Amino acid sequence: MTSAKRLGERKIIEAIWKQLDKPPRLPVPFGDDVSAVEYKDGELAVLKTDMLVGRTDVPTQMSYWQAARKAVVMNVSDFAAKGVQPLALLVSLGIPPNFERAEIEQIGKGLNMGARKYNVHVLGGDTNEADDLIINITLFGLSKKKKLILRSGAQPGDIVATTGLFGLTLPGLALLKWRETGPPEFRDKFIDAVLMPSARLREGLALAKTNAISAAIDSSDGLAWSLHEISRASNVGFIIDNPPIAPETFKFAKTRNLDPFELGFYGGEEYELIVTINPRHYKKAERAVEKQGGKLHKIGKATAKDELLAQRKGKLVKLKKRGYEHFKHGGRKVDSIL
Repeated sequence: MTSAKRLGERKIIEAIWKQLDKPPRLPVPFGDDVSAVEYKDGELAVLKTDMLVGRTDVPTQMSYWQAARKAVVMNVSDFAAKGVQPLALLVSLGIPPNFERAEIEQIGKGLNMGARKYNVHVLGGDTNEADDLIINITLFGLSKKKKLILRSGAQPGDIVATTGLFGLTLPGLALLKWRETGPPEFRDKFIDAVLMPSARLREGLALAKTNAISAAIDSSDGLAWSLHEISRASNVGFIIDNPPIAPETFKFAKTRNLDPFELGFYGGEEYELIVTINPRHYKKAERAVEKQGGKLHKIGKATAKDELLAQRKGKLVKLKKRGYEHFKHGGRKVDSIL
């Protein structure tokens, strides 16, 4: 018998999916950032659910209100990638019996803080006893079918861009895990990337209105993994000739004798958007993001070749499909990737 640990999260999902009767029409392919059903007159009901578990998703130094807030961010980030405003939020909680009232109130405050940041309310949910903290969020929203951005629309020649830079979370996790001081001028930025992440919802909504985006994905599984997912869904390759690695990451890597390429491409939980854009519409997309106070970073282009290449120390190298996967790695994410 093949164990869950040997299968890994993604093959477990595939195994379950194969046992289900499929709906006659799927407006969003299985495995994209969200799910959807036909609602009325070309409109879709968009759904997302994602679970935060204390043992694997919550560093020791993260407070319960930060954990609850992060659970909301995780889900909103996937709506951001599709250009959808969440309209309602449900939460199911697994609470260990030894939790104190003050800790439970922290969870409530974190849920409210996360929800209100993205202009949505917690409407209800379910609570039960559990051996570990579990916060499962479900989002609901509406979208015109023609406006929803999938992973599968990228074309050769499209520009690849991101809404932010990468490589902050792994140093942040290291500083929290080993209680190092780190470069003093960057320490707070690294740690905030872990404890106080944000979803790029305003940018995602603005990009959807431009009709300039051919494909998009939330980058929470890591830059490399996310690029591979768009590649698979769109049947394109990528050349990443301008890797979006934060300058602070280069400094951290130098002080620890680490490779900034590894920290930038194979981290995760950065909650940036990775998008592909027809070159004719890039300026329009760029202006839309800038109006929201953000910035698009042009990092490469899509190709017709079945390969992913990235610039590393002056050479183009193959980009491996690596990222954190539940069951296979086990334990906290920081222990599996540092």
